[in-house]
Amino acid sequence: MTYNTLVKVEDLAAHLDDPGWVVCDCRHDLTQYEAGRRAYAQSHIPGARFVHLDEDLSGPKTGVNGRHPLPHPITLTLRLGALGIDNTKQVVAYDASGGSYAARLWWMLRWVGHTRVAVLDGGWEAWIKARQPVAAEPARTQPTTFNPNLQPGQVADTAFIARHFSRPDICILDARSPDRFRGENETLDPVAGHIPGAVSRFFRLNLDEHGRFKPASELKREFAALVGDRPPASVIHQCGSGVTACHNLLAMEIAGLTGSRLYPGSWSEWCSDSSRPMAKGGV
Repeated sequence: MTYNTLVKVEDLAAHLDDPGWVVCDCRHDLTQYEAGRRAYAQSHIPGARFVHLDEDLSGPKTGVNGRHPLPHPITLTLRLGALGIDNTKQVVAYDASGGSYAARLWWMLRWVGHTRVAVLDGGWEAWIKARQPVAAEPARTQPTTFNPNLQPGQVADTAFIARHFSRPDICILDARSPDRFRGENETLDPVAGHIPGAVSRFFRLNLDEHGRFKPASELKREFAALVGDRPPASVIHQCGSGVTACHNLLAMEIAGLTGSRLYPGSWSEWCSDSSRPMAKGGV
């Protein structure tokens, strides 16, 4: 069986010794660069390989391309090979933040053509609550080769947003918290606000009270209320830097709303140019 959106704790536990599966620990804290690495060194799912948001899932910053720009596809595929991920592997990503960082790896693997990737539903907390085994020693990896099949249609760049943000046939969903969307309490980016016309969809609304994704039918109703009768391909996901936006994209895939796109630069790239229109207020 192939998992391409979510995998349950019990299903991952049944495959811990499966050489065809690779588990990636994506724990991170935007305000503490080494927090994820420290957590991994203390304990992690046995066999998991640590993946750092800034070092492995982002490229060089120029000051105008956002806080977490995408790496070059070849750089990413070389890193995937070093982690032991080839085109046959079932990849499972997890974190301790509701899936927000794990979803970034999920999306990036799909971006380079790998669909056998899923997020652990409930993440690290669900694994611990289920009393599953943990390990402290780093995983032993056998380097391999990953052959990319880049999917450029999954990306919307700044030029596209600039041409289309005011068009009614495009729906831009902003995954940041409602206060940051309104332009309040901004601590991560130098300018507060949002892209004009964007709609707020805080990524944590995708989760239930247990930190797991809501049922597909419920997610479908909630996104339909925001998107209306537009097709999924008209939906562009953004956030502060193209990370939590992937959570909304994953939620739409779970809901069967396939084909929406990511704006990787997101608000941190958009607001780097003061000539671009910006808005405040709203929901």
